[in-house]
Amino acid sequence: MAARSGIRFKADDIWDMPEDGNRYEVIDGELYMSPAPAWRHQNASGTLFGYLWQHIHARRLGKLVSAPTGVVLDEENGLQPDLVYISNERSSVIVERGVEGAPDLVVEILSPSTQGRDRGVKMRRYAASGIPHYWIVDPASQVLEAYRLGDQGYDLLGTYGPGSIFRPELFPDLEIPIDDLWA
Repeated sequence: MAARSGIRFKADDIWDMPEDGNRYEVIDGELYMSPAPAWRHQNASGTLFGYLWQHIHARRLGKLVSAPTGVVLDEENGLQPDLVYISNERSSVIVERGVEGAPDLVVEILSPSTQGRDRGVKMRRYAASGIPHYWIVDPASQVLEAYRLGDQGYDLLGTYGPGSIFRPELFPDLEIPIDDLWA
């Protein structure tokens, strides 16, 4: 839900929001609030984080964090993706309070209240900021969609549903059984 009062928010405002269990983001100067995620959302996020963390950590590829972590993309865009991966090559975007700049990968786990934003304004904002990889995980349809940044925005690389194995382009030797995200 966006606040519509004519007030323009700054990305840095995400650091000053109340600690009330809600997630606050600033997108194009507008303040958005989302309630705490549901169980299926958190279960999928935690399982995916586990697969990614083991792979990234064992190979010392970079850093992986989960929400709530602030990602400031520019003056009017401060977001909190569900998962954020930053390669060693981009580690300069990591600062004490979070991330200031474009990570290598952001993952959004859809919730009924956020899916329009995750597929709409946030997807466009991530692309405009130069984030090379974007994954959308949909617990309702039990699907993971992998996108790569192209000339006109994100190109869909693949949709992975029940019974499939996701082999991310970003991590070529990783296999993620999609059914595990819902187990």
